[in-house]
Amino acid sequence: MEVKVKVVKGQYHDSVSLMLAAREMKKVDGVADAAIVMGTETNKKLLEQAGLMTTAAEKASADDLIITVKREKNAKEVLDLSDTFLTKKKTSRSQGTEEPVHSIRSMAKEHPDINFAEISVAGAYAAKEAREALAHGMHVLLFSDNVSLEDEIDLKRYAVSKGLLLMGPGAGTAFMNGVGMGFANALKKGPVGIVSAAGTGLQEVSTILSAYGVGVSQAIGTGGRDLSQQVGGLMANASIEALIDDVNTDIIILISKPAHEKVTQKLLAFLKRGKKESVICTLGAEIMIENDANLHFTATLEACALTAVRLAGGTARDYAAYLQEDLKKSEKEAKSIRAKLNANQRYIRGLYSGGTLCYEAQVIWREMLKEPVYSNAPLAKKNYISDSRNTACHITLDLGEEEYTVGRPHPMIDNDLRMRYIEETSKEAVTAVIVMDVVIGYGAHPDPAEELGTAIHTAIQNAKEYGRYVPIVVCVTGTADDPQGLENTKKKLQNAGAIVCDTNAQAARLAAMIVRGRQAVRK
Repeated sequence: MEVKVKVVKGQYHDSVSLMLAAREMKKVDGVADAAIVMGTETNKKLLEQAGLMTTAAEKASADDLIITVKREKNAKEVLDLSDTFLTKKKTSRSQGTEEPVHSIRSMAKEHPDINFAEISVAGAYAAKEAREALAHGMHVLLFSDNVSLEDEIDLKRYAVSKGLLLMGPGAGTAFMNGVGMGFANALKKGPVGIVSAAGTGLQEVSTILSAYGVGVSQAIGTGGRDLSQQVGGLMANASIEALIDDVNTDIIILISKPAHEKVTQKLLAFLKRGKKESVICTLGAEIMIENDANLHFTATLEACALTAVRLAGGTARDYAAYLQEDLKKSEKEAKSIRAKLNANQRYIRGLYSGGTLCYEAQVIWREMLKEPVYSNAPLAKKNYISDSRNTACHITLDLGEEEYTVGRPHPMIDNDLRMRYIEETSKEAVTAVIVMDVVIGYGAHPDPAEELGTAIHTAIQNAKEYGRYVPIVVCVTGTADDPQGLENTKKKLQNAGAIVCDTNAQAARLAAMIVRGRQAVRK
């Protein structure tokens, strides 16, 4: 195969345009692979792993655009068409039925009734646009990341002073008055209000609620840093206050990764005084408080959701009984899977699009396994790892982390990166199980099961040719009313050969049981 690369100095295109143009290049006859990415170190490493790297590309900076094609012959011919593809996609995405509005100020002038802004621009410009929206009386969902901590604190203080919400930065989802924003699922209205410093954590909990017939009043994403000591829970506090006053909210859920202790205690005291039933899930943290009359502490997103279902009068059983039954079922399935593995297959490989789901899996594995799990987003800094190839340890990657999303779309939108990792990890002789999430809903890929299913089927077949069976365990986060369809997505993945679980925690437990039973054969 011939590999040709073009480096364009200082050229920026939005990540979705790059994704769409790369797809067009891959459709050209004879093209085995193609990529268009910004020249970050992570992207260059990924290109090298895919066999798409050259000496010229190695010299590219993070501000440069790398265009690369792998073809049996005449690869340069396709490379020369890249400008056409990029221009075409940029033009097609900018076309619409209405004249576009080019600023928050002009939008506020032309549509004074608008009271909500969703901002997704490069981090360097995001704070300015958010302040402009707040100044015009708009609540803000700040989807953008790479916003400084100082700007976040300043924006949230300004929002609180005006009685507005500033969700983010890096706020992936929200559900306000029946309207979903960002990566949102189709949820029914109901008695549960959610405040979450974890985007996919909010989605996982709300979709489990939906599976049990329990709806959501409001779901507010605060951004991952909100409960830090520096930010002080400014938006979590404002959101909880709003839910306490909301007559449509009977139960409040608070979700976060480990937060600063003083901030957590302040929020818990506020919830206690609010006297509404409250379910708290601070993943991986140890809270030295017993369940209060109206405070219920849970260790996982699954436990959080099912506790709220029970409080809402739903059909969920006591969580302890549910968990014991699921453990028995999973152990039986894990035993059958272990019988198909060879002695070298020993380790977990996690490939996550949702950062909170990756984190929840690690919390579960910490409890179930007697050895560390390494990650680019680990529970403890000592377990950090950036390169997963052929490493003799358990590894899980959050492919939605910033190092993977500079110059490429989020993996909930673009499956390309995960498809490459599925192929690569399935070839590793030490891989005992691949575990991953598939998040559906508005804003996500229109049919992720189609592309990921193809990658899963190919990986299983390739491993079979080497005399190995590689189980791929998947959880789907979504609802029956999502545009992709929950059951349709599950069915496609099952038909591809994946083992599909109902919750992320269930998938993590099954993966742990598969490898835990392999410890006896390790040298």
